[in-house]
Amino acid sequence: MAPSLIANGDTASGRFASVYSEVQKSRLDHSLPLPSVLKKPFKVVDGPRSSAAGNPDGIAKLFPCLFGQPSAMLLLEDTTLFAGIFDYLQDRCKGSTLYGFRGGPAGIMKCKYVVLTSEYIYPYRNQGGFDMICSGRDKIETPEQFKQAEETALKLDLDGLFTIDGDLKCKEVPTSFGFDTACKLYAEMIGNVMIDARSTGKYYHFVRLMGRAASHITLECALQTHPNITLVGEEVAAKKLTLKNVTDHIADVICKRAELGYNYGVILIPEGLIDFIPEVQQLIAELNEILAHDVVDEGGVWKKNLKDQSLQLFELLPPAIQEQLMLERDPHGNVQVAKIETEKMLIQMVEFELEQRKQKGAYKGQFKGQSHFFGYEGRCGLPSNFDATYCYALGYAAGALLHSGKTGLISSVGNLAGPVEEWTVRWNCIDFINGRGEETWYTKR
Repeated sequence: MAPSLIANGDTASGRFASVYSEVQKSRLDHSLPLPSVLKKPFKVVDGPRSSAAGNPDGIAKLFPCLFGQPSAMLLLEDTTLFAGIFDYLQDRCKGSTLYGFRGGPAGIMKCKYVVLTSEYIYPYRNQGGFDMICSGRDKIETPEQFKQAEETALKLDLDGLFTIDGDLKCKEVPTSFGFDTACKLYAEMIGNVMIDARSTGKYYHFVRLMGRAASHITLECALQTHPNITLVGEEVAAKKLTLKNVTDHIADVICKRAELGYNYGVILIPEGLIDFIPEVQQLIAELNEILAHDVVDEGGVWKKNLKDQSLQLFELLPPAIQEQLMLERDPHGNVQVAKIETEKMLIQMVEFELEQRKQKGAYKGQFKGQSHFFGYEGRCGLPSNFDATYCYALGYAAGALLHSGKTGLISSVGNLAGPVEEWTVRWNCIDFINGRGEETWYTKR
C-alpha cells in the first residue's frame, strides 16, 4: 500500500511486507557493503574551491553564500538512499530524527511529512519505486514559497535538507543511480521481443527507449542484446544525418536481410532521437517561435511562417507526428519528446520507402512493423545489487555531509569500476542552468 498523504507527521500507512513475493522478501535483509572510507572513523576535509561549468558570474550573483565554496572529501583517521542516510544517523548521530517530505518540494512548502522510523523504512529496503514519500515536480522559486519552506525548517528544527535526484549533470558524478537496473530490465524485455520476432519470422519491432535526450540507455541495452539496428542520437547529430538518411539506412538493412530470407528484426530507438536530427531541430525551433507568438489555425495559414526547408520536412511527416510536434511545451519551453512516437513515425516512413523500392524491383520481401515504447516499466523494478549498493553509499555519504555542516553540494561516489571497498566519496558544488529569464535557475540535467 502506498503511503497516504497525511501531513504533520501523523501515523501513515506504508507498504506491507507480508504480501511480498519470495524474491522481494529475500531482498529485504540483503546486507549492503559500504566503501571502506565510510566504515572507519573519518573526517570531512575541504578540497579546492569550486566554480561552475557555465554561467559562473550569474550563479555567483544569485548564490553568494554557496558559490565558490570548497568541494569536500572523506579522509580516513585511523528505495536504499533513505536506508543509507537513516543508517548513518543511527550509527553516528543517535537520537536524530529523519523526516520524509511527501511529494517533493510541495511537501516542504505545505509541511507534509512522515517520520521515517526503522519500522517504516524496513519494507522498502532494497526494493524498487519511490512510493515511500512519493516524488513531485514542484519548484521552490517565489519569495512566498521560500518563506513556506523556511517556516517548515524552523518548525521542525531541521539541521539540513537533502534532495534525491537521479540525472543531474555534474562531471564528478560518474552515473545516475537506477541506470544499471533500468538497462537490465529493458534488456530483458528487448530479449523477449527478439525471441518473439525470430519465432514468428514476420515482424520488425521498432522499440523506443526512455532516456530523455541522451542515448545512453539505448546504447547500453544494445550492448547487452545485440539488435539488428541501434540508432544513437549523438551519432546522428555528429554525422548531420537527415530524417531521410535515417529512413534509408533502416530500409537498406531490411532489404539486405530480405535477400537472406529474413523478414524480421529488432530496431532500438532512443527517446530523444528526433531532437538530434539537425533539420528537425531547426523545425522545432521555428515551431517554438510560432507557438509563442502566433495562433495556430486549422486552415494552416500559420505554416507560411516556416522556412521552405522546414515546411517541406513538416509536410513529409505523418499527421500524427505533426500533431505531437505541436503539443504544449514543458515548463522550460522544450518539446516533450516522450510524447512524440518516433517509432511509429519511422515505421510509416520506412514502409513508404520500401514500397517505392518494391515498385522498382529493388525489394522483394515482406515488411510488417510493430511499435513499442519501453519507459515507465523500467523505473520501479527491484534494484540490481550495484544500484542498491550505490544508492546506499550515496545516502550514507549524504548523512556525513549534513553532519559536517556542509550545504549546496552534491553527494558523489566514484571509482565504481573497482570493488565496493575501494569506492571513493566526495561532494561537489551543484551546477545550474538559466531556465526562464535572467533570475530563474535550475539544477543542470
